[in-house]
Amino acid sequence: MNADADLSQIRHSGTIQLQSIHHGADGFLAVAEYERSIPFRINRVYFIAGMNNPDVVRGKHAHKALQQAIFCIKGSFLLDLDDGTIKVSVLMDRPDRGVYLGPLLWHEMRSFTPDCVILVLASEVYNESDYLRKYDDFLAYIAQHEEAADR
Repeated sequence: MNADADLSQIRHSGTIQLQSIHHGADGFLAVAEYERSIPFRINRVYFIAGMNNPDVVRGKHAHKALQQAIFCIKGSFLLDLDDGTIKVSVLMDRPDRGVYLGPLLWHEMRSFTPDCVILVLASEVYNESDYLRKYDDFLAYIAQHEEAADR
């Protein structure tokens, strides 16, 4: 991950550092454990690979409640985060360092290297009703919930 990206300025996000063990020429081991490095119970694991279209943009949504941890376990890509106010781009290029994607965080993934493999740990099983797939709907949802919180 790009050390220049300051995730502390964006809501619902943060850096996740996995325990890692380097065995030199014999390889590398990274460990993700609930309550040690992952701040939620893991109920779904998936990976994304084979992005051969250089112009592809993945993600392009936010979640109402789902929490995720995203890692680039091979290659690299750019992760764009938007909390409705602040936008940050993060270079994902280290298998032992990921990003926490909390609820109400718009995210897009782009600029994949041909060998890129992304691993995602999710707090819940797939539920289409949790998705905010249009950016304007995302902004309206945030405004509605911030207004309710101010009451």
